[in-house]
Amino acid sequence: MTAATWGMLMVLGLVWGGSFFFAGYAVREIGPLTLTALRVATAAAALWIWLFATGYRVPLDARLWGAFAVMGLLNNAIPFSLIFWGQTEIASGLASILNATTPLFTVVLAHALTADEKMTPGKIGGVLFGLFGVAVIMGPDAIAGLGAAFLAQAAILGAALSYAFAGIFGRRFKERPPAVTACGQVTMSSLMMAPVAFLVENPFAGAMPGPMTWAAIVALGTVSTAFAYILYFHILKVAGATNVLVVTFLVPVSAIILGVLFLGEMLLARHLTGMALIGVGLVVMDGRLTRRFGLANPMGRQKTE
Repeated sequence: MTAATWGMLMVLGLVWGGSFFFAGYAVREIGPLTLTALRVATAAAALWIWLFATGYRVPLDARLWGAFAVMGLLNNAIPFSLIFWGQTEIASGLASILNATTPLFTVVLAHALTADEKMTPGKIGGVLFGLFGVAVIMGPDAIAGLGAAFLAQAAILGAALSYAFAGIFGRRFKERPPAVTACGQVTMSSLMMAPVAFLVENPFAGAMPGPMTWAAIVALGTVSTAFAYILYFHILKVAGATNVLVVTFLVPVSAIILGVLFLGEMLLARHLTGMALIGVGLVVMDGRLTRRFGLANPMGRQKTE
């Protein structure tokens, strides 16, 4: 990757790490389903403005919009709701660490559901490192019983699994302009989440959130969702899928720093140890570092686009 691409990747890691920070602040006053609805609705409005301003045309094909609905469910409605609910019980930094397991789930699902992304020894080793990292993060709660903290951590892992399904399903949108795909999926997820949030949480019954919470919602929708999708798909186009996976390890780092500095959160040593193990898993899956030290490529030949 060029220096400019690395710079964009760093920005994307900060932006997506910021989403955990913004959400960690907003869930103090807003229910997780309501926050999900507001996030995708804000992102949809921003992306529709972007499409009109840049002259993109959105096809009116029923099958395409049905696919956008599935993508919106897997990539927005389910994972956002699970993550936001999880953040009502655990720190935003820990949530971002657990979310970094997404590529590990993707490796397993891609082997089962695709014909061109099969398991290799390097991928298997990466998955094992990553799963061990998750076990270290979750700690004795996983054995002692299903307490609130354990369920919150499991919810984040469920979100990561949903993201993995979305990544595989999203392969069908490769020829579409990134902004169009992003706009289509958040539009459909907005239509899904608005009635769900109203029926389950009835957000109008409680007190109105403060101005800082509204600022966090706007930042979450415009910067950490609308802008992030456009940036992500641009990096994917110029650098490939393998390179863009690096961002999943940058996200927890920025989320931890923001959570500690501004939300007063604390992380235990086992959380950081687990994050390091997840990072080792990603390195093993990627294979470039092992080749640099003269080791065999653990992934074998792989298509990255």
